[in-house]
Amino acid sequence: MSNTEIKKPAHFIRQIIQGDLEAGKNQGKVVTRFPPEPNGYLHIGHAKSICLNFSMAQEFDGTCNLRFDDTNPEKESQEYIDAIKKDVRWLGYEWNAEVRFASDYFQALYEYAVQLIKEGKAYVDSLSPEEIRTYRGTLTEAGKHSPYRDRSIEENLDLFERMKQGEFDEGTQCLRAKIDMASPNINMRDPVIYRIRKVHHHQTGDEWCIYPMYDYTHCISDAIEGITHSLCTLEFEDHRPLYDWVLDELRTPCHPQQIEFSRLNLNYTVTSKRKLKQLVDDKHVNGWDDPRMPTVSGMRRRGYTPASIRNFCEMVGVTKSEGVVDVGMLEFAIRDDLDKNAPRAMCVINPIKVVIENYPDDEELKLTLPAHPKVDMGEREVFFTKEIYIDRADFEEVPPPKYKRMTPENAVRLRGAFVIKCSEIIKDDQGEVVELRCTYDENTLGKKPEGYKAKGVIHWVSAKHCYPAEIRLYDRLFDHENPDNAGDESHFIDFINPDSLTVIDNALVEPSLKLANPDQPYQFEREGYFVLDSKDGSAEKLVFNRTVTLRDTWAKIQG
Repeated sequence: MSNTEIKKPAHFIRQIIQGDLEAGKNQGKVVTRFPPEPNGYLHIGHAKSICLNFSMAQEFDGTCNLRFDDTNPEKESQEYIDAIKKDVRWLGYEWNAEVRFASDYFQALYEYAVQLIKEGKAYVDSLSPEEIRTYRGTLTEAGKHSPYRDRSIEENLDLFERMKQGEFDEGTQCLRAKIDMASPNINMRDPVIYRIRKVHHHQTGDEWCIYPMYDYTHCISDAIEGITHSLCTLEFEDHRPLYDWVLDELRTPCHPQQIEFSRLNLNYTVTSKRKLKQLVDDKHVNGWDDPRMPTVSGMRRRGYTPASIRNFCEMVGVTKSEGVVDVGMLEFAIRDDLDKNAPRAMCVINPIKVVIENYPDDEELKLTLPAHPKVDMGEREVFFTKEIYIDRADFEEVPPPKYKRMTPENAVRLRGAFVIKCSEIIKDDQGEVVELRCTYDENTLGKKPEGYKAKGVIHWVSAKHCYPAEIRLYDRLFDHENPDNAGDESHFIDFINPDSLTVIDNALVEPSLKLANPDQPYQFEREGYFVLDSKDGSAEKLVFNRTVTLRDTWAKIQG
């Protein structure tokens, strides 16, 4: 873990676990688990759950399992499994022993279901899915019994076995727990625990054509693995009575404690897997790892660091209260991390040529600059030559008030080099400035000029010693604070920010960036934090993604 990570605050889950250990529960063990469904890529909300489950295990000398809830093979794939494993490891965590799958327990789950049938606590229902929904009732009206609820144990065992053997079509039979159709908790109204799905499974092949439901599978899987604290988000709070009912009725040797916490909701963001998949499928973004996506892989490609995400999750905290976190907090976390840990470099995003008229044509001066102004990260070399490039924004012929860059009257210092002053402006036929002729003060290398002041410090690159680069300026994917619920008939797609990506293909960078790699973010001086794109970037083609600006410019724009 990075030494830049923030101090861990107290929260109620930490207090519960501490209390359990002090009381001697669970033989003094702490075993948690992270149980993703392999039907999409992990997003920032999952990152909070990952950090919580793994950090609690680490803090109390316990273990954390990675278990895939693979009970719905129609929507699952090996691609998602591999991506999730990569994301967990990238965040800095390692799971206990081998990766686990709910499908590892399919035989045990089936046998437990048979046990429930034999004890009169489960039955095969022949109602259609639509009829089951109708019979279930509403939040204010009790449900009613299925006409098949009182089948004999023998008939239920026979039908369940025939379901397993593939005799019935999908949707014609299911297995339901027999609990209470009048329960005020709709999850307890004889929930379906097995349904028929005649599809190939990525782990078990064609061995099974009946698959257990999540609520039934999850609690038993936790019990089989000896989980002590089953941490999940608040939407599962109403499912906890079913979690406990299944384990109590089956008398499992281990009964984990389910504890719910608030999920992570960010403004200007959607985290629904269905909606993220729609963004990908409809090509509003360029894949799950598009740097505008709130997926862990997208954030990694954009230049977010594991430490910044872990710190952000600690900053958000763990509570029982639902709320919306300002995405600015996430951006603060990455700025805070990169300010300390990102080496500096110079990139001229919108170049304009500058000719230093009083510098010899055939000379060049090698300058050594620190890689970081406050942290010892070594040094880098740049070259001062007769022709350089500065950013077009750093020169104004008619400057606005309080402008502190180069003008026909104002001298400026080149970062790590000399003070220069404009002597001539060259324009094209349309009146656009295309070149500046300047002079340099040879006595200002590392010294203040005598008799005048430089009005600012600007970045630059040597025309002879620079490399072309493509710069991708990423911003927030949505321009509405709540794209999921804008308060009218609009769809979240309507709020995609048209300026979420700007591509600049004529930027120039200093020589040190020729050695850039996707694992090393940089601060491009005065421009923001950037990282080499992990897919399109290489030493042969430099493509940099902007992670975040140096300051929060969004608030000013929106204001």
